[in-house]
Amino acid sequence: MMTKEVQLRKSLSLYQVVYMGLAWMTPMIYFSIYGIAYENAHGMLTQAYLLAFIAIFFTAYSYGVMSKSFPTSGSAYTYTKKSIHPYLGFLVGWALLLDYFFSPIIACLTFGIYLHAQFPSIPAYVWIIGLNIILGIVNVIGIKFSANISKLFVWIQILFIGVFCFFLFRNLTGDVHPMGLFLQTDVPFSTILAGASIICFSFLGFDTVTTMSEETVNSEKTIPRAIMIIILTASVLYLVPSVLTQLIYPHLTFVNVDSAGFEIVKLVGGAALSSVFITVLILAIFTQGLSSVTSVSRLLFVMGRDTILPKRVFAYLHPKFNTPVINIVIVSCVSLLALVISLDNAVKFVNFGALTAFFFVNISVIAQKYIKENQRSVKQTFLYLVLPLVGAGFIGYLLSLLDRDALWMGGVWLVIGIVYHLIRKKVSSESAGPVLTPRAIPSKPMRTSGSIK
Repeated sequence: MMTKEVQLRKSLSLYQVVYMGLAWMTPMIYFSIYGIAYENAHGMLTQAYLLAFIAIFFTAYSYGVMSKSFPTSGSAYTYTKKSIHPYLGFLVGWALLLDYFFSPIIACLTFGIYLHAQFPSIPAYVWIIGLNIILGIVNVIGIKFSANISKLFVWIQILFIGVFCFFLFRNLTGDVHPMGLFLQTDVPFSTILAGASIICFSFLGFDTVTTMSEETVNSEKTIPRAIMIIILTASVLYLVPSVLTQLIYPHLTFVNVDSAGFEIVKLVGGAALSSVFITVLILAIFTQGLSSVTSVSRLLFVMGRDTILPKRVFAYLHPKFNTPVINIVIVSCVSLLALVISLDNAVKFVNFGALTAFFFVNISVIAQKYIKENQRSVKQTFLYLVLPLVGAGFIGYLLSLLDRDALWMGGVWLVIGIVYHLIRKKVSSESAGPVLTPRAIPSKPMRTSGSIK
């Protein structure tokens, strides 16, 4: 009797997937990293955002190609496993767990930090534990419910950015010339590129929608379209305010770089807009946490179904909600690390995991399309060799920019994965036991009652 493969239920539409991706990406991150990005790009935010968009576009394209070839959940893990090698796929999936596991940790940590700042009498750990419980409950109820909440909170973020741009536009004067942004030559290109390397992280999250492929209707077309809509929407939400701000305030100084986003909002819209800013930012953090718990629980589900992780635990779906309940509980427990870990270290883990996955998705396009499927016409060479090579090259460059601590911590995590894989392989072979081959029995001539004529 054949056992039916455990599968998630298809229920998500194109725009529900888009909202989940934008929720993970968090449009309000524009303000969260404003000071760091401004400082690294020496004020050339518009140019840096353009470079970052171009760089991420190549990797987004590669994700779209691979999601058409393999319309199953699992993201970079699945793509690398099927196009290159299962063992390398495991390592990429293991690295990707850093990105996906530490994203809800960052959400819980920043949620606690901001709310504790607003209400000093309530300890940060109360907010962290409370958010963990809420995120777990909403994810257990179902991904469609999560998508609907994400839709509401994403629109609130977009509305705030629109209001911010309205205040900026109102302050424009007639002597401002937009082309002047691109005629400034006092800042070296290498400096703008350094700013772009920081800003690239504000685009992280578009890839998480590939973990929802099995829950998406017509995923072969829907997921690639969703990825491009997410990237294009984010680029507009980041570029428009950066252009307007740079035109009106070409030279800015901040009291505190970490809170520069709050300072620029207060400068543009006064105390009223800055008070609304805190509320919207908290909602944005909540939706990012909600989407990230969804993504990592699905990645664990696929790795469990493939027996990379214990299948009985990680491939379990709740009979009523059809959600990976055990995985959600595990993620919620791991997210309690927000009580003890620093934000800086959590971000380093995310960066290492995301960039490693991005690099191998680009390589997977070449391995699958150009090498395995032998698609090598002039057009196909451009689409399946040149474009992904450019994407891999840029992502590899960003990996080289990570500091020593990030590379060291990422390397240790990969070593742990290799040890786990070797132990799992040894236990599997021992439990299977020796393979017995039947001893050959010499055949005897068959007796017949008559002769063959």
